[in-house]
Amino acid sequence: MLDRLPFLIGLRYTRAKRRNHFISFISLTSMLGLSLGVAVLILVLSVMNGFDHELRTRVLGMVPHVRVEARDSVTDWETLAGMLREKPHVVGAAPYIEQQGMFTTNGRNKGALVTGIDPSAEDQVSIISEHMVQGSLADLTPGSWGIVMGELLARNLGVGVGDRVTLLVPEASITPGGIFPRLKRFTVIGIFKVGADVDASLAYTDISDMAKLARFKEGEVQGVRLKLDDLFSADAVTRDIISQLGPQYRGMDWKRTHGNLFAAIQMEKNMIGLLLMVIVAVAAFNIVSTLVMMVTDKHADIAILRTLGAKPGSIMGIFIVQGLTIGVMGIIIGAIAGVALALSVSDIIAWVQSTFGIQFLDPNVYFISYLPSRLELSDMGVIIGSALVLSFLSTLYPAWRASRIQPAEVLRYE
Repeated sequence: MLDRLPFLIGLRYTRAKRRNHFISFISLTSMLGLSLGVAVLILVLSVMNGFDHELRTRVLGMVPHVRVEARDSVTDWETLAGMLREKPHVVGAAPYIEQQGMFTTNGRNKGALVTGIDPSAEDQVSIISEHMVQGSLADLTPGSWGIVMGELLARNLGVGVGDRVTLLVPEASITPGGIFPRLKRFTVIGIFKVGADVDASLAYTDISDMAKLARFKEGEVQGVRLKLDDLFSADAVTRDIISQLGPQYRGMDWKRTHGNLFAAIQMEKNMIGLLLMVIVAVAAFNIVSTLVMMVTDKHADIAILRTLGAKPGSIMGIFIVQGLTIGVMGIIIGAIAGVALALSVSDIIAWVQSTFGIQFLDPNVYFISYLPSRLELSDMGVIIGSALVLSFLSTLYPAWRASRIQPAEVLRYE
């Protein structure tokens, strides 16, 4: 019975109506503060996880994980791609020719990265075919001079499927009449929408047409793009490939183009998590003031229990149980609210944007145009565990103070 005494009395004190309503108010504030801190922490980390996931799946689904290029050009890319597919972590390979250029039509100009691709092999290294909203990659055929561009790029140029655009590349053609910029007319045959910044900066055409524009010989390509099953093995895979191919080849991985963005997201997640954990800590340590006032209010009860034979450890247990009960209730409420918000925040923000015409994430500025959310059980475990530890620590000092009360000193004045 004595072993159960701290638990039973601690719960009784938590449920009991108090003569001092201020103590009840402080208890409620502590509980709500913990709930708010836990809920906000779960929500914010879920959004950061969503950005991290979207970067990996959408942006890095369009960006080659590894690029292998020759110093001049690759003459037998099929053999090279076949050899590279045998490498560990490599799951796909496809040829490419890239060219920076400027599209112009009807007085509008927009720069973009134009990539010549083999439509039959592109699915091995890119997710573009999954995000076509008009047309198809299969419509890119040799000699058609067709082009597939991002939805934002097409919108900025004011063009759609069937319209014609002129591509100017930063190279000059020397003719008897003088030096002229190299340009070519293309027909828009498809539009893709990934929902990321690549929608405003990428375009694709058939690799044979791009080879003519870039003045490659027939059968030559700029290099081979690779897709990996493990993004973070890109460094090791690149080094292994280049060491085998020799100095006439060079390799680049996704970290050179988007590595800083990925690192920034990870750093922001850690820093925001640390700052929000301070909110949880402040709310948890409000339990200290609640228990200190409770100990003062229950001096007589403590003295009577000590007189009846309760040990100091039992007295400590009573107030630890009371403080943890407040903390656990706040954490449970916060966890439920945080999970609900994390699962619905994307839909809520989308509804606000469509209803009020507000664009929270401009795809011209941010790498995606919507607010993603991805709930991770590991993050929830860390948040809930940390909040429980902070709640427990906040009960120790008031409980220790209660255990040091001398019954003779208290009962003398009762």
